[in-house]
Amino acid sequence: MDGLGLQIALPIAGVVAAAAVTFYAVSFAELREKSFRDLEESEYEEDGAYRPSPSSRERRARRQANKNNKK
Repeated sequence: MDGLGLQIALPIAGVVAAAAVTFYAVSFAELREKSFRDLEESEYEEDGAYRPSPSSRERRARRQANKNNKK
């Protein structure tokens, strides 16, 4: 690539890279905010009492029961 082509391509590549980094940073920030909001909402039942999340054994048993019911 000649000098002029490099002078044009380098700033364009920089802008594209900056846009990609910004896009991913904003996307991850929104996902994190949404997951924290969902976590806060899921910890409390409708009456406002704290409800701990089910243990891994309970989740596994529930998945197995759902799988068996589908058969």
